[in-house]
Amino acid sequence: MSDVPSVDLADIRAAREVLAGVAIETPMEESRWLSALAGGPVWLKCENLQRTGSFKARGAYVRIARLTAEERAHGVVAASAGNHAQGVALAAQLLGIRSTVFMPEGAPIPKEKATRAYGADVVFHGRYLEDALVEAHRFAERTGAVLIHPFDHVDIVAGQGTAGLEILEQTPDVENVLVPTGGGGLLAGIAIAIKAVRPDVRVVGVQAEGAAAYPGSLAQGTPVALTSMSTMADGIAVGRPGDITFAAVRDHVDEILTVSEDAMARAVLATLERAKMVVEPAGAAAVAALLEHPTAFPTPAVAVLSGGNIDPLLLGKVIRHGMAAAGRYLNLRVCIPDVPGGLARLLVEVSAAGANVLEVVHERISPTLHVDEVEVHLQLETRGEPHAQQVLARLRESGYRIAP
Repeated sequence: MSDVPSVDLADIRAAREVLAGVAIETPMEESRWLSALAGGPVWLKCENLQRTGSFKARGAYVRIARLTAEERAHGVVAASAGNHAQGVALAAQLLGIRSTVFMPEGAPIPKEKATRAYGADVVFHGRYLEDALVEAHRFAERTGAVLIHPFDHVDIVAGQGTAGLEILEQTPDVENVLVPTGGGGLLAGIAIAIKAVRPDVRVVGVQAEGAAAYPGSLAQGTPVALTSMSTMADGIAVGRPGDITFAAVRDHVDEILTVSEDAMARAVLATLERAKMVVEPAGAAAVAALLEHPTAFPTPAVAVLSGGNIDPLLLGKVIRHGMAAAGRYLNLRVCIPDVPGGLARLLVEVSAAGANVLEVVHERISPTLHVDEVEVHLQLETRGEPHAQQVLARLRESGYRIAP
């Protein structure tokens, strides 16, 4: 991979000039609740507040702005699950260029609608981003449109790296920077920028467990494609690192971590509740890493919120899943006497324990029940795992048999 193009600090600074008046310098917000967990200052780099709702607008604009007049005349094409699509569509609109975007089936509806609203033609193809990317290549060959890769191009990496320059300016004493990672464009750009100015800063990439291509690729010393992926974090569901981004991550990034679906769900919920920020699962990956390993990253630390484009329906599901993962939903099967007032007495105990009843279901036919018993399925809302354990303890102390 010695002939792979590379990006340096000068490239990123030049990209910043291109982005002047287009990309915004996103806020850096201190997170008191994460700071309390980590034992020192933790900051949130709010790329979810960037134009189009994610960092992708940075790289896409730099790449398209540098096209020749002849290239612009043929239009541009991209493949994306949504965030890169919006970045490409906005950049093309601002520069007066036709754009076509191929999305994998099941891409979030708000991302599709936003992409169309920026003037792009949207075509669905394949199950994964890689499938859509293959079709985008074919379209480029047929029509002469310029393919705007979602991460594996020097202009894309340089554009994303401008966020790294902002991080250093906004938090000059930073020690750790955590970055959500899919194909690696954002991670590569931020790492190159930061290491060039502050080589002592630790840069950590965070991937979803179900779509983590970097650990295996780094172990093999070359980009290796995953055979399958399964994650709700569509923004970082990339099955193979790019050649350019892989080389940059290998050379400049200190560590790659993976986080579970539960951790990302908890992070989305916590970021919404505590920081009042709407963040998609991919965008919350860095926060998920901090929640799972709160003392592993010396502070001051920065967690990049890479995107906030989440389908409201998915947001509802993620919130419920996050509450369950945080112990705030408690599902019980309790055996009670099959006598008048039996259920009422159980609910009195639940109320006294401070839990809220969401659902009650009776089960009368089961080989594990005695003739004079009924099983009650309860879904309760609690204040968290410690409270859930208190509810269980009270019910057991009151003589109730809780089924495993």
